[in-house]
Amino acid sequence: MIASFHPCFEADDNRICAGRLPNADDLALIRSADAVILPQGCSEALYRMAHDYCSHVFPNYNARFGYPGKSGQARLFREAGAAYPQTVAFGSLDIWRQYFQKHGLPFSWPMVLKQDWGGEGDNVYLISNAEALERALDHVRACEATGQKGFLLQEYIAAGNRSLRVVVIHHHMTSYWRTHDQPENFYASLAGGARIDRDSDIALQAQAIQAVRTFCDRTGIDLAGFDLLFSETGSASPLFLEINYFFGRQGLGGSEAYYTLLLAQIRQWLLDHGLL
Repeated sequence: MIASFHPCFEADDNRICAGRLPNADDLALIRSADAVILPQGCSEALYRMAHDYCSHVFPNYNARFGYPGKSGQARLFREAGAAYPQTVAFGSLDIWRQYFQKHGLPFSWPMVLKQDWGGEGDNVYLISNAEALERALDHVRACEATGQKGFLLQEYIAAGNRSLRVVVIHHHMTSYWRTHDQPENFYASLAGGARIDRDSDIALQAQAIQAVRTFCDRTGIDLAGFDLLFSETGSASPLFLEINYFFGRQGLGGSEAYYTLLLAQIRQWLLDHGLL
């Protein structure tokens, strides 16, 4: 029996858990299911229940909840042996002050400051001098006052005003460049005005897809959008920037195309496990 909590995937038993915690009825359903299909935005409580009481769960969100935030992702990159920009994470401003008093700046200018939450380029700042760093830390301070703590500093990688997005949906992988010509907007995101380029540097795209495939084999991730960079001056290997468990669909052809692909890959996942 297949249980689905995803509003778009019809299974043997279907229910919605959005806006509420999972309850005893949900647990009974999960216990009786051979497989559970979860929505992309499922809560940690629902995921833990499904993971603990059913042997087949899609998507695999062990990494999402086990390595939360950008600092968690940097730790996951390191543990999985993936290449990524040099990064130092700070759980709070107090920890940053202690580090700075002892070590000074971790990188030369420019560097990148990322707050520990958000995706698709949100809460990411290019820091070119001490004044810019203080302005960014003022924003971090204001966020800490609301209970949102944590940020990281990262070496800046000159990448020719483009980044590569690799979307993983079970076996399916799609890649495309996001490129722009706005020097003041260093982060190449579609929301920030970047353009989609599917055709340039196919060999580099293939190299990045293989790196992501290896990473997913090691971590179990099967539904995410990965952001990667190729340095203009350094190693030719792709550098992992970020994992987006919620990702834009424009590069996949829009929402309708995305859901067509997602539902096909869910069915393939069930076939792979002998459940369909």
